[in-house]
Amino acid sequence: MFFILKKKAIIAWLLGVLLIATFCATYFSIKTNAMPKPLHTIVIDAGHGGRDGGAIGSATGVTESELNLMYAKKLAKLCEDFGIKAVLTRSDMNGLYDENAQNKKKSEMEKRKSIINGCGADIMVSIHMNSFPLSSSEGAQIFYAKGSENGFNLAKSVQTSVCQSFKSARDYVSVGDYYVINTAKMPAILVECGFLSNPNEERLLKSNDYCEKFCYSILAGVISYFEI
Repeated sequence: MFFILKKKAIIAWLLGVLLIATFCATYFSIKTNAMPKPLHTIVIDAGHGGRDGGAIGSATGVTESELNLMYAKKLAKLCEDFGIKAVLTRSDMNGLYDENAQNKKKSEMEKRKSIINGCGADIMVSIHMNSFPLSSSEGAQIFYAKGSENGFNLAKSVQTSVCQSFKSARDYVSVGDYYVINTAKMPAILVECGFLSNPNEERLLKSNDYCEKFCYSILAGVISYFEI
């Protein structure tokens, strides 16, 4: 009798474990299905950083590196909100170079290349601010790597969207000889958001509202490229 009761107890315990396991499997399956993985990944490259501040604003002295980061973070947030996974090459004001490297520029660019090509992204967008001796120069410009058909298509898609929102934006895309787009293994563009050498455009570029509107226009171009 004791052994019969013990056997029944063991069977009941096994059934309980099975029920719990089934419940957990169902729960996590539902939870996973409710949070689908992003269909696309974008790597966003904030140019410059650390001791390399890039261009300097003629009116307020703002550095290109801080604005690049501001725009890169905003674009990443908008992409994530839309369901596109975003990877940043840098997320703070520090440079990407090895402090012990003799050639810090080379060290930094190699690090960017490693991040860009190693994160499994579908496209790459590099964010920069422009500068020119003629202070009246203005407007966003978009560059792609020579010979990259998909890079051209991405550039055109983003350029079309940016031009719809900003009359000063250049209504054409150009081939650019830039390391980050030349070495990227995926379609890549470099976006010059505006001219820090133009005092009026510099003030606009520093504005949070302008930043958000500009990054929305980039996102719209990316969405159009992906045909989401």
